Amino acid sequence: MKQEMAAIYCRLSVEDREKDREESESIRNQRALLLGYAAKQGWAVYDIYADEDYSGLREDRPEFQRMLEDAQKGSFSIILCKTQSRFTRNAVTAETYLHEKFPLWGIRFVTAVDHVDTAFRANKKARQINSLVNEWYSEELSENIRAVFRRKMEEGKFLGNYAPYGYRKDPNDRHHLIIDRETAPVVEKIYRLYLEGLSCKMIAEMLSAENIPTPSQMKKKRGEDLGRKDCCRWSAGTVRKILKHPVYLGHMVQGKERKISFKEKKVREIPQNRWIVVENTHEAIINKDIFAEVRRRMVFQRKTASVQKEYTSDQKQK
Repeated sequence: MKQEMAAIYCRLSVEDREKDREESESIRNQRALLLGYAAKQGWAVYDIYADEDYSGLREDRPEFQRMLEDAQKGSFSIILCKTQSRFTRNAVTAETYLHEKFPLWGIRFVTAVDHVDTAFRANKKARQINSLVNEWYSEELSENIRAVFRRKMEEGKFLGNYAPYGYRKDPNDRHHLIIDRETAPVVEKIYRLYLEGLSCKMIAEMLSAENIPTPSQMKKKRGEDLGRKDCCRWSAGTVRKILKHPVYLGHMVQGKERKISFKEKKVREIPQNRWIVVENTHEAIINKDIFAEVRRRMVFQRKTASVQKEYTSDQKQK
């Protein structure tokens, strides 16, 4: 009798990760459990697929996608997971694969802990209930995390992945910003040049000519932004952003955007009157008089440019 071939799938969520290890204890435990389960069933293991730091709501997990491609090719006939939630926490995804695509591909889905087995039609309703419960759990967890983050923002704690240019995260408190002695002088220089009459574009060209590292280059240099393309030249937009950011006054401004849904990575902008602003949370780089003058000039120049554009348009129409 031909031995059945199984694929083992393991997943560790973002919330459960153990960053100080190359591969988490949880992934190793899942692998050991599932290898033992497969051996008891007399199944051969085709491959082990493991995604770490990925939410179960996402379908773009690299190993998850690789496993599905192999499943569609007929490389194995069984997918084995610890629980249904390790496969997915999205009810639509569960329904699509467990009850539509897997039967077409000849795939049997089995879990070792919550005893899901698509070979038995009798527990289909239980699988569907599992899917809803898993999704509800993710939604509740998302709301709880959002509430915790909002409370931290209201306390003036910095929650960004990377400190703004000119600052670094305090090594003793990652939610507190401290001045970066290497880049803070560049911020001061940008404000000074602007008040001397240079435009954002001219300042950007000057910084690039002087080979001053851009914000993205500084992140790459410190290993903070791996995998992204770094920009080797300053842009007027980057300069303008620095000139407008209240963080340089020592104020924390967060909550500018929000995820559309707990299932989506896309975000939408929040109206400015709903931003979370906490003053005097860290040491300022720019004093309030300089910041106010820069702000006044930027508003004046924007209005002037708008009037000029309107005048030019009227002249063309005449």
